[in-house]
Amino acid sequence: MSSEVSDLIVLVPDRNMEAAIGGLLCRSQALAIRPVTFRVYVHIERDPGCYHRAHDFLRPMTAHASHALVMFDRVGSGRESDSVFDLEEQVTRRLSAAGWGDRAWAIVLDPELEVWVWSDSPHVDRCLGWEGEQPSLRVWLEEQGVWPPGDPKPKDPKRAVELALRRARKPRSSAVYRQLADTVGLERCSDPAFARLRALLRTWFPINQPS
Repeated sequence: MSSEVSDLIVLVPDRNMEAAIGGLLCRSQALAIRPVTFRVYVHIERDPGCYHRAHDFLRPMTAHASHALVMFDRVGSGRESDSVFDLEEQVTRRLSAAGWGDRAWAIVLDPELEVWVWSDSPHVDRCLGWEGEQPSLRVWLEEQGVWPPGDPKPKDPKRAVELALRRARKPRSSAVYRQLADTVGLERCSDPAFARLRALLRTWFPINQPS
């Protein structure tokens, strides 16, 4: 591991979330934070590993970053019966006891990362290979029964992404998530977990704070 101290270390469960958070953190102006240096790690045990063992993974890194963030999906964590806030509190408490104190936090996506994909941005259609197609992606997903008319998001966000990519003959890869993170307007995302992430980053890395 590099001896250089980063502003932030992030632990995630898979390459898709790695791509998404990496893209977001590069958009400091859109997040209304100062530019940050960061490193993103993927836990080999995916969501359950992030829940059960994030504190062990990050324990040796307390001197290598100013802050640490753990992110994972509630669905797939093995703790689906727990509330998002209980999961976040449990992981954050273990991180604190592992030497991070108040410098580390957990954010749990409910149900999973794909909930961040769906907004009214025209970039979503383009990133999912739907640009110029008729009917529109939202109308097509309504016809497939996965986006209830009038709802702000599909009832199964991950399945909606998979169906759209399959219909567009576009492979599902981390590049899709990076492209979405790079281009979709962040103000359009109303997901509570995203709002918590943005507020946390603004607290840790305010614009008027020197790098």
